[in-house]
Amino acid sequence: MTPSFGAGKVILLGEHAVVYGYPAIAGALPLGIYAHAEAAECCALRVPDNLDEKQSALLQQAFEKAAEFAAWPKVALRLEASLPMGAGLGSSAAVSVACAKALAAVAFAQEAHEAQLEKTNEMAWRMEQVFHGSPSGVDHSTSLRETLLWFCQGKVQTLSSPVPLNILVAMAGKRSSTQTTVAQLHTRQKKWPGHHKRLFEEMGRCTEEARGAIEEGDLPLLGELMNVNQGLLAAMQLDSEKLAQKIYRLRRAGALGAKLTGAGGDGGAVVGLFENPEGPLEALRAEGVDCFACQLAGPRAT
Repeated sequence: MTPSFGAGKVILLGEHAVVYGYPAIAGALPLGIYAHAEAAECCALRVPDNLDEKQSALLQQAFEKAAEFAAWPKVALRLEASLPMGAGLGSSAAVSVACAKALAAVAFAQEAHEAQLEKTNEMAWRMEQVFHGSPSGVDHSTSLRETLLWFCQGKVQTLSSPVPLNILVAMAGKRSSTQTTVAQLHTRQKKWPGHHKRLFEEMGRCTEEARGAIEEGDLPLLGELMNVNQGLLAAMQLDSEKLAQKIYRLRRAGALGAKLTGAGGDGGAVVGLFENPEGPLEALRAEGVDCFACQLAGPRAT
């Protein structure tokens, strides 16, 4: 069977605010999770050896939610990762989508493409709920569609750009779980609701403006809005010294804008917008920085 792929994701603007009903812009990465499937006597997932007991139990619980929806097809799955795990790049969503695609390919093989896609989305969503409790849905939606998306309150629209939209992603060290960081923000939001409402509203306005910048190919404006978004995340106490160091390093390397991506907190990943990331990528790797570059949207060189 052909391996099923779940793409990683990067959020350009709107993380955390998206949980509270504001828009976000996210793009699919070329890195992700592959689910290798083979016929078996019963439905099963071979849990990777590098997970601890708690992680293994959570993954198994999530998989069982999807397998139950698919009526336990007789297939065994094995996972293979090309994506940094637990870095805020949507690894749990990529796992969810890869597993859901593999199960759907067997359980719903006779159904029309749109029906199969809808059921794949539902299985991935059920897995994400196990991983994160009350996720926004932006991660698995981006992973499943493998494109640049506008996401707001469960509604998805594909975004296009007349110019290449190139990014560089750099790792900033281990971080707490997304669920922990989200819960800490929720506690602060409940304590100071007016303050956080203003921050979320401004982030929403930045995201709206960024959509126009993408569609018009205005990269300098998009970069500036990413910088503003980072300031708002910092005001929510979602940055750290590790993240800030990498963000300023990307800006010194010529990024039009740079910010944390994903949950943030005490580590994870940062993203920079570049007209051409190849030079900075080479320089950062020479310094020992774990990083990669890719194109999220726009015309591609032939």
